[in-house]
Amino acid sequence: MGTAESRPRPAGAWRRVPWRTVVCLIPLLGVGTWAVGHRPVIASGTRDLWAANRYWLLAAVAATALGWVANAVARQGTVLEPLPPGRLLATQFAATAASQLAPAGVGAGALNLRFLRVCGVPLGRTSAAIALYSVCESVGRVTLLAVMLTAFPHALRLDGIAPGRTALVFMAAVAAAALCAVALVLVLVRPLRRIIREFLATALTDVRALHARPARALALWGGSVAFPALQAAAMVAVGRALGLPVPSAHIALAYLAATVLAAGVPAPGGVGSVDAALALALVAAGAPTATAASAVLAYRVISAWLPLLPAALVLAVLVRRKVV
Repeated sequence: MGTAESRPRPAGAWRRVPWRTVVCLIPLLGVGTWAVGHRPVIASGTRDLWAANRYWLLAAVAATALGWVANAVARQGTVLEPLPPGRLLATQFAATAASQLAPAGVGAGALNLRFLRVCGVPLGRTSAAIALYSVCESVGRVTLLAVMLTAFPHALRLDGIAPGRTALVFMAAVAAAALCAVALVLVLVRPLRRIIREFLATALTDVRALHARPARALALWGGSVAFPALQAAAMVAVGRALGLPVPSAHIALAYLAATVLAAGVPAPGGVGSVDAALALALVAAGAPTATAASAVLAYRVISAWLPLLPAALVLAVLVRRKVV
């Protein structure tokens, strides 16, 4: 007869493992792994950050925090039902950790979809709300970029940085191929066309109903514009803290241009894609390469890494209490 030590572990033991909490802590492991692989950059940026102006850094932290509020306001604007404000804001803060799990905001979108479902919003309308937020936030960001480019048309010096004709042709060919593939799938898969038609009908009905209520429309579009504006303001504050020799408006323009260009790159949390694009944009705006790299690192620390642990803990609490 085997001893107690040699008996197989009961299957119920695996159920007692807090898998949801483990998943919530995965972003910390991912960021830690990236930091270990980029120790020299981290060390240089940390020295610059330590010597930076504390007041401007606090301004960057405040702008980042207000960005979560703007995000929550925009999310409320996507549904007719009143959402619990405290839990809604906590969900946007927890999305800082969730966004590190999947590319292109998929983690944050899934978290908000789950939150809306728990709040009693039907599945079809939650999907429409997530899509509506993505569209409005993108429109707000591109609109801000267009306004800034109109006001400061020569802010970015693209000589030697902009892609050449061959690269542009290649990107256009890839985009055209992707569109053709989507069109082919829609033609061949009839059930998918039905699902998309139903989704669009639901989305359009909700959009009309939301815009018939001025408070919801103001929340949706005001939050969608305020969120990228506050992100750009945080980047400007970081630039001022580090003494970046670039006008504030040009820093904001560089940030908006970088995030718009990097939006299509599927990198979890934007790590790598946004960072590289932002560094190039700051150099194009006139910043020295080393200072631009330090500014990007400082912005990443304030906007993502510093709140990552508390955001992961909030996410774990929300999951445990079945808020999401």
